[in-house]
Amino acid sequence: MNISVVIPLLNESQSLNELCNSICEVMSSYGFTYEIILIDDGSTDESWEVIQTLSKNSACIKGIKFKRNYGKSQALHAGFLNCNGDVVFTMDADLQDDPKEIPEMYDMIINDNYDLVSGWKKKRFDSILFKNIPSKIFNFAARITSGIKLNDFNCGLKAYKKDVIKNINVYGEMHRYIPVLAKNEGYHKIGEKIVNHRPRKHGNTKFGPSRFLHGFLDLTTIWFISSFGKRPMHLFGSLGMIMLTTGFLFAGFLGYDKIFVNPGGRLITERPEFYISLVTMIIGSQFFSMGFIGELILKSINKSPQYVIQKQTNL
Repeated sequence: MNISVVIPLLNESQSLNELCNSICEVMSSYGFTYEIILIDDGSTDESWEVIQTLSKNSACIKGIKFKRNYGKSQALHAGFLNCNGDVVFTMDADLQDDPKEIPEMYDMIINDNYDLVSGWKKKRFDSILFKNIPSKIFNFAARITSGIKLNDFNCGLKAYKKDVIKNINVYGEMHRYIPVLAKNEGYHKIGEKIVNHRPRKHGNTKFGPSRFLHGFLDLTTIWFISSFGKRPMHLFGSLGMIMLTTGFLFAGFLGYDKIFVNPGGRLITERPEFYISLVTMIIGSQFFSMGFIGELILKSINKSPQYVIQKQTNL
């Protein structure tokens, strides 16, 4: 199978028929073998009934239904587990992603050998104040943190080699950072293509202002995992050393001052430096303990690295 199109959705019953028809037209015109996987993430409208009708009318359309809303990441993960195409596309169900972009992105994966191609909605039909400007700030922070030079991390239209999506674990709300997850697994050839972004025809956006706060918190998480996930002692040990050194310096100063400078002065426990010394040494010890525990947890996880064996061919 050439292509799998994975589409998570929530309350998009009005868009599904037009979306699937437009995808099928593109696939047929280029002669692709394909499947469309629609993941109903706990819709409360008639989305599942529409999916059932579509799947009965076409063997290329499949449906997955969640009993409640779990989120876009979990929906994508379910779609990735059940797809069979050599190239896997993700799209939003609101008709803002244009299926006509699929052939060129497919060509970039197959002929240009990209591991992942992300869409870039350079011209957007969204609110400037509530979507465009926060999105630019978010993408700037993601580029700086991850080192991946993408202009639009959160574009729903992306294409992947099959082995990429089979080797990453999309959890929480990490769907925004699939390129970063892919890079962490060793897939470094990541490209970008300017794509047509269309106005929403039906319904309302499912994301509010809180998604940007959650996005930045998730970005912090993935930065930490990328930088220190394999060596937590490097972070916590460094912080512990700084805190312990600070505590010992204050303690040494207090001892020297009490013995040699002002032996008849205030008790050490009456001086604020004593509590600074005590608190910093306790916190430093805790950081060291966190680093050790993190290292022990990593040692208990036996994850074999991915590798390729190149064998000599007998001529």
